[in-house]
Amino acid sequence: MFEQVFKNIDDILHKDAGCSSELDYTEQTSWMLFLKYLEDFEYEKSLQAELENSDYQYIIDAQHRWSVWAAPKDAAGNFDHNNALTGDDLMDYVDGQLFPYLKAFKQRADNPNTIEYKIGEIFGEIKNKIQSGYSLRDALEKVDELRFRSQAEKHELSHLYESKIKNMGNAGRNGGEYYTPRPLIRAMIAVLQPQIGETIYDGAAGSAGFLCEAYDYLRQRENLSTSDLTTLQTRTFIR
Repeated sequence: MFEQVFKNIDDILHKDAGCSSELDYTEQTSWMLFLKYLEDFEYEKSLQAELENSDYQYIIDAQHRWSVWAAPKDAAGNFDHNNALTGDDLMDYVDGQLFPYLKAFKQRADNPNTIEYKIGEIFGEIKNKIQSGYSLRDALEKVDELRFRSQAEKHELSHLYESKIKNMGNAGRNGGEYYTPRPLIRAMIAVLQPQIGETIYDGAAGSAGFLCEAYDYLRQRENLSTSDLTTLQTRTFIR
């Protein structure tokens, strides 16, 4: 499912004047995927809070959530074309409201370890290069078809994202410099032998392959305590 959707999005962006290479396709697809993933994440958290009879505090304000501006639905759960922004209206919203709102998260965050800070960091570095609101509308609808609620889906997304980065290198662009084959990554980690309690930093994390493999390496250790797991999940990785 992911592979075909990615191909469809690439076809859409290929026709847009603002996107001229595999690097642009990957970059622009990434910010849409991130916001869709965040939407699914918040939805799961809200359901969990409901089961626990508590309130969930959304990270994204209501008017800027994916389900409002990117993929509004009608009462039957079908895509609501009548209320979906498109053309110049969509471009004005994304460039003039959405990106500045997301970028400002960094200034509002309590500390760098929060998801709010990370959102601000991401959208402080990336820009919307898509020039046609109609191309963007088509791409958003393709991204909305994806779901990220199972480990199998997340694994497939990770695999395909790495393939896209590899393709950037094959196309002669500098994006390929961020791709390192997984067998080589695992060999390097085995030599380094990281330990629980150490900080693992990757300042040029393309697809975060080194960080993911380091996590797997440490997670497979025997007799990990609850404290070890907390350290691994919250105080180990920096990018």
